Amino acid sequence: MAKNALQEVKKQEVEVMEGTERSRSVKAYVPRVDIYETDEAVHVVADMPGVDEKSVDITLEKNVLSIYGEVNPDKPENYSLAYAEYEMGDYERKFTLSDEIDRDKIEASVKDGVLRLTLPKAGPAKTRRIPVKAA
Repeated sequence: MAKNALQEVKKQEVEVMEGTERSRSVKAYVPRVDIYETDEAVHVVADMPGVDEKSVDITLEKNVLSIYGEVNPDKPENYSLAYAEYEMGDYERKFTLSDEIDRDKIEASVKDGVLRLTLPKAGPAKTRRIPVKAA
C-alpha cells in the first residue's frame, strides 16, 4: 500500500455568518461531494449519512442551488454514550449555477445517505429571426 494511500479527513463544520442564526441547535456540516460532467449534464453526488428523501430540502433561488439535510439520529432509551468517533449533525451546502444549466429539468434522488443531483445542460442557443413590423 502506498505511504499516503489512506488519509484522515475531518468533517468541515458550516460557518454561521455574523448576524444570522440557525433554526436548530445542532451542528451543521458541509457534505463531501463528487462532481462530474457528461455531454448532457453535470452530476453532483453528496455524502449525507442519516438523510433520506423526507429530510432533505433542495432549493434554487436565482443562480444558487442550496442543499439542506436534517439528521435525526435514533437514540436508544436510557443510554449513556461512552465514546464516539463520529459526530452527528445536519448538512448544508450551496452551489452557484452557470447559465449552461437547464433549471427546469434538475432532478434529485437519495438512497442510503447519498444524494444524487442531475443538472442537465441547456441546449445551445438557437438563432431566431425577429420580425420587424412597420410602425
